[in-house]
Amino acid sequence: MNPNSDILGLGIESSCDETAAAVVRSGNEVLSNCIFSQISLHKEYFGVVPEIASRAHLEVINGLIAKALHDAGIGFSDLSYIAATNRPGLVGSLLIGLQSAKAISFALKKPLVAVNHLEAHLYAPFLEGHSLEFPFIGLLVSGGNTALYLVHDVGNMELIGKTVDDAVGEAFDKVAKFLSLEYPGGPVIEKLAKNAQKKNILFPKILPDPEENFRFSYSGIKTAVINYCKANPRIPKEEIVFSFQERALEILARRLFDAVKKFGVGRIVVAGGVAANGRLREIIDEYRSGDETIIIPSKILCTDNAAMAAGIGYQYFVRGIKSPLDTDVYARG
Repeated sequence: MNPNSDILGLGIESSCDETAAAVVRSGNEVLSNCIFSQISLHKEYFGVVPEIASRAHLEVINGLIAKALHDAGIGFSDLSYIAATNRPGLVGSLLIGLQSAKAISFALKKPLVAVNHLEAHLYAPFLEGHSLEFPFIGLLVSGGNTALYLVHDVGNMELIGKTVDDAVGEAFDKVAKFLSLEYPGGPVIEKLAKNAQKKNILFPKILPDPEENFRFSYSGIKTAVINYCKANPRIPKEEIVFSFQERALEILARRLFDAVKKFGVGRIVVAGGVAANGRLREIIDEYRSGDETIIIPSKILCTDNAAMAAGIGYQYFVRGIKSPLDTDVYARG
């Protein structure tokens, strides 16, 4: 099969608190990308409630699929394959998207491609004109994941480092909750940090010593913020979040470029919800030596979306790899 032929794929994503459906042509052209965010449903709980998430996915999934097809100007019969995330994520949420994909696959007699949500994130920038070349160092940063990969090929991601406790996005949420800010914490902290009058670094560097396994840890900085606030109740929140954000993001860039140096791979992909943070992009640019190729998707493709699922699904489809209809979902990757 010619991988450059006009192949249309439907992608479905429901791993956590976004329901999404998208149509992608030939693995690199997004024809539609429909996303329903559940932030308003989980805001009062300051985190995702699995039961609420599953119910919301079920309520909107059919309408989103119909809208994705309509926006792309195609019908079900035009599809070549159906891709859906089946790991990692909330089991109940994943089931909604995967079962919908299975039903369409069965009815149309078109291949089902179950994809890894994390690999899909790292594929996102290749939907925006970047050529898919291997190997590359992938930094995946979100509310549920903080990890470094050496990506050798499609389906071949070598984990070289990950968080030993909280993910970076989770740390942003917890600090925001302690400071009585809004949920999710990432966008509100980024905005508030820009208003800090005194841009002092109040907290120690996270894991200052070189780490051969490139591990991350965020429980310490979270505790440091809480203790500092209790000891200094009059310090403006803007100054607190500025210092927190600097330390939380600095370790990401430091570990990333340590991996670049160790493995001799200068092609870098940064993806996931936290990749939308403007300050992270600045810090990464500050750390670069000038020889690296740094690829970060646009903000809409940093968040959970179905275009990335359809995109990586295309790569499996053209390789003749499909999933059986009894494919299951998995909480871990």
